[in-house]
Amino acid sequence: MDEFKNITEILERNAKSWPDDVALVEINPQELESRHTTWREYSLVEGSPIEAFRSEMTWRQFDEKANRFANLLLSRGYRKGDKVAILLMNCLEWLPIYFGVLKAGCMAVPLNFRYTADEIRYCLELADAAAIVFGPEFTGRVEQVIDRVPLVRDRFYVGDDCPTFALSYRGLIGYCSSKSPAMSQTPDDEAAIYFSSGTTGFPKAIVLQHRCLLHSCRVEQAHHGQTKDDCFLCIPPLYHTGAKMHWFGSFLVGGKAVLLKGVKPEWIVRAVSEEKCTIVWLLVPWAQDILDAIDRGEVKIGDYHLDQWRLMHIGAQPVPPSLIKRWKSIFPKHDYDTNYGLSESTGPGAVHLGVENIDHVGAIGVAGFGWQTKIVGKDGVTPVERGEVGELALKGPGVMKEYYKNPQATAEIMKEPGWLLTGDMAEERNGFIYLVDRAKDVIITGGENLYPVQIEDFVRANPKVKDVAVIGLPDERLGEIAAAIVSVKDGMAMTESEFNDFCRDLPRYKRPRKVIFAEVPRNPTGKIEKPKLRRMYGADGLVAQQNGISLG
Repeated sequence: MDEFKNITEILERNAKSWPDDVALVEINPQELESRHTTWREYSLVEGSPIEAFRSEMTWRQFDEKANRFANLLLSRGYRKGDKVAILLMNCLEWLPIYFGVLKAGCMAVPLNFRYTADEIRYCLELADAAAIVFGPEFTGRVEQVIDRVPLVRDRFYVGDDCPTFALSYRGLIGYCSSKSPAMSQTPDDEAAIYFSSGTTGFPKAIVLQHRCLLHSCRVEQAHHGQTKDDCFLCIPPLYHTGAKMHWFGSFLVGGKAVLLKGVKPEWIVRAVSEEKCTIVWLLVPWAQDILDAIDRGEVKIGDYHLDQWRLMHIGAQPVPPSLIKRWKSIFPKHDYDTNYGLSESTGPGAVHLGVENIDHVGAIGVAGFGWQTKIVGKDGVTPVERGEVGELALKGPGVMKEYYKNPQATAEIMKEPGWLLTGDMAEERNGFIYLVDRAKDVIITGGENLYPVQIEDFVRANPKVKDVAVIGLPDERLGEIAAAIVSVKDGMAMTESEFNDFCRDLPRYKRPRKVIFAEVPRNPTGKIEKPKLRRMYGADGLVAQQNGISLG
């Protein structure tokens, strides 16, 4: 790794070393939902729309596409350090665009595809984005706000039927050189801005340098031993550090990756079988759904070629030990690992269980490759006594540079040079780190962060609601669900159906899955006593019993 000064040099090395090897495959199995044939067989049918469900890209093509976009940006006057936002669903264009931004010396700014129009505007303004690259799924949201973000001078559209307010990405890059631009970059140069949020849900812009991304490659490959022959199945969205930084282990060794657009158990198992995938990163609900589908007989693993599948690892939320026990009973030859990290630590791997430590499931593990950990007291610096609970702190090359334009927030979680406070309470037992509680109230459901204040503010708009508190409750499939404790105004009544109807204006993933009509306890200063609510309704100790990855 020492030979690489920035992460784009790995792509150039791969293109030179394995130009004709497949780098990326995109699969959209919905196109074959009613067809009883393999993806590869279907691709041989005369006139079949192969591009609709399976397409691939070699390392040479990957590098050339990245070069073309880099040269497009440079030709339009973009300079080193300019920010380019990326708002795309997973697709073959996603990673070449990301690397094209970096090759131009600009900073990539991935955006969550769940963002509302106002959230898109907020993040564009916060990051000082000079351009946005977006797909057809986001045309309406981008059009609503783009004229109110004057700093964004170019809107590049990836898809057919380019809207009038944007420029056609595909139409423009064809006229640009496929040669790598001469852009000198060092490990300390800024590479990307990722967004994280606190319990209030207001995003903070995390600045990652090239050294952060390079170290993430090393961490993933060191933990899971990827070789050129491995094939990584990538299902989560690429805007997230979790998905991309797990892929980095394969990227480092030139291995193939498959982007699967869908999470049905049959699709996942079929992709593993037909694409010969060896490594799969899952969220808890997806793993649970696969096991349930096998139990129901809907997926018969004997019908698939799965012998090459060697590693299943999970992150992004607490992982029930019972799930891993069940998984190993069906896939006894699989290695298993869980990873902990934050976007502020360049994603997963700052702490990991390790495939050799499966008998310690329940812990988040030990310090990852090149990382240091300590558990500190209230001052955020001094280690607690062994066995005492404190806040988990991390140190390593993956620690972010800063929160962009927010020195106060940066200082709050970096009280000691090089050390990052995670906001998670932990203790060490027998050499392994266990999470015991979250210092923040973020609810992680199915790998997505929910911010209680946002939901509470929405519910309080109901004229019948006197008070509301939203907490996370344990859920076997999703890890946690959002539960609303609702206090109704005196003399009024509300039913569960009425509450659910009111919440339909929330995005589906933000809607509370459970409502409890009861008084909301507050302390003398007026703060909601959420620890008391957790004790009352069964959420206490959730993190202590389970393990996972915290992503800010």
